Amino acid sequence: MKSPLVTECLFHLGGIPIGAPVVVSWAIMAGLVVGGYLLAHRLTLVPDGKQAVIELLVETVDNQIQDTMRVEPAPYRAFIGSLFLFILIANWSGLLPGVEPPTACPQTDAALAVLVFLAVIYFGVRAGGWRGYLSSFASPSPLMIPLNFIETLTRTFSLFVRLFGNMMSGVFLIGIVLSLAGLFVPIPLMALHMLTGAVQAYIFAILAMVFIAEGLESQAPGKPEKEAP
Repeated sequence: MKSPLVTECLFHLGGIPIGAPVVVSWAIMAGLVVGGYLLAHRLTLVPDGKQAVIELLVETVDNQIQDTMRVEPAPYRAFIGSLFLFILIANWSGLLPGVEPPTACPQTDAALAVLVFLAVIYFGVRAGGWRGYLSSFASPSPLMIPLNFIETLTRTFSLFVRLFGNMMSGVFLIGIVLSLAGLFVPIPLMALHMLTGAVQAYIFAILAMVFIAEGLESQAPGKPEKEAP
C-alpha cells in the first residue's frame, strides 16, 4: 500500500500538480454549493420531508453553537455548518469504490486546521479589533505572550494530527482487511468507518467552536457577546 504522504498526480493546472484528494475535495465543495443554492431557492412555508430534514440540521447546528459558544449562532452557522458537512462527506467518500477520502491526505487536514486558525483570528478581530485581538496574547501578563502564541499554533496542529491520524488509520485498516479477507468481511469495518467519520467531523467542529469562543471571550472580558436565549 502506498504511503499516505505521497499523492499521485492526475493532471497539472498551470504547472501545479493536482491529485485525487484535490479533485474529490472540489467535487464535494461544488456539491455543497449547488445543493445549498437549490435548497435555498425551494423553501416553502409548509416544509416537505426534504426541507424538514434541512431545517432539523440547521437547528441542530444552532443548538450546538448556543450550547458550546454561548452566543447568537447566526454569525457562525455558515462556517461551522459547512466545516462539519465537508468533513463528514469527505470522510464517508472513502466508502465509494476507488475513492480515497481527502481527509486521509495530510494536505487536506492541514488546510482545514488552517481555516480554523484563520477563523479564530477573523472572529476575534471582528469582536475586538486588531488591538483587542493582539492584546489578548498578553493575558494575564505580557510574559505570557510567547506561550499564548505557541498554544495557538499547537492547538491548530493538534486539529490536523487528530483528523489525519484517525482517517488514515481507518483507510489502512479497511484496505488491509479487504485485501486479505475478500469483499464481505470488511462490511462491519465500513460501518465502523462511517461512525468514526461522523464522530471525527463532530469533534473537529466542536473544537473549532471552542477555539473561536475562547478568542471571543479574550477580546472583551466582562463584556461577552449577547447570549442566545
